Amino acid sequence: MIGIVGIVVIFAMVFGGYLLAGGKLAIIIKALPFEMMMIGGAAVGTFLISNDMGGIKHTLKDVGKVFKGPKWKPDDYRDLLCLLFALIRIARANPVEVEQHIEDPENSAVFNKYPKIMGDKEAINLICDTMRSASMNYDDPHQVEEVLEKRIEANHHHAMHGSHALQTLADGLPALGIVAAVLGVIKTMGSIDQPPEVLGKMIGGALVGTFLGIFLAYCLAAPFAGKVKNVVEEDAHFYQLIREVLVANLHNHAAAICIEVGRQNTPSHFRPGFSELEEALKSVKQDAA
Repeated sequence: MIGIVGIVVIFAMVFGGYLLAGGKLAIIIKALPFEMMMIGGAAVGTFLISNDMGGIKHTLKDVGKVFKGPKWKPDDYRDLLCLLFALIRIARANPVEVEQHIEDPENSAVFNKYPKIMGDKEAINLICDTMRSASMNYDDPHQVEEVLEKRIEANHHHAMHGSHALQTLADGLPALGIVAAVLGVIKTMGSIDQPPEVLGKMIGGALVGTFLGIFLAYCLAAPFAGKVKNVVEEDAHFYQLIREVLVANLHNHAAAICIEVGRQNTPSHFRPGFSELEEALKSVKQDAA
C-alpha cells in the first residue's frame, strides 16, 4: 500500500508542480507515445538481452515485493522458533523419531502445523538437511555454521538478482532518454525552415525524451530496485535465524536456550516478546505430551 502511495505522490508533485508553474501538458502528451516507444522499448530490449528467462521471471515476480513487503512477518518468526523447538526436543528425546519428520516433512504432523513455513522449500530443506547431518555425526558446530553461512549467502545472492536487474535498468534509462532526445533534435534540424513556434514545439517534444528517461530511472526503476533489495535483506533474517538455532543446538545447549539464542538474534521489529514466545512454547509442549 505504501508503494502505491509513493507512486501517487511522485506523479502529483512532479506534474502538479509543472502545471502550477505554468507548464502545458499538451507538448508532453503529444510526444509521450513516441518517446515511450523509443525509451521503453529500448529498455525492455536491453533487459531481455541481459537476462535469461529465469532471470526475467524472477525480476517480474520481485516487482510485487515493492507493494507486498517482506514475506515473513513477526508471527512467522514466532512459528519458526516453535517449530525448531519441537524438532530439537524430539531429537534429544528420540533421535529415531525425528528422522521420520525430517525425511518426510510433507507428512509430518510437526511441520504441517506451520503451513506457511512448509510452503518455503528452502527453509524446510535448510532445517532438514542440517538436522540430518547432525544425525550422521557431522556435528562440528563451527564446520556446520560455515556450511550454512555459505549456503545462505548463495541463496541471498540469487534472491538479489531482481534488484540488480532493476538497478541496471535504472542506470541505463537516462542514457536511453538522451538517445530519444538526440533523435528529436535530428528531426527538428530537418525542419529548420519552419517558423519559430513550430520549432519550439519540436524542441520541446525532443526534450521530453530526456525528461522521461531521467523520470523513469530515478522516480520509478531505482526506487523499485532499492525496495526489492530491502525486502530481500529483511527476508534473509528468517534463514539466518534457522542457522543460529541449529548451530546452538550442536553446541548442546538446552532446547530453551537454543530458542532464546534465535530470539535474541531476530531483528527487533520481528522479534517476538519473551512472554509471547514462552506461551507459544508451552502450547508446543502440551501438544507433544
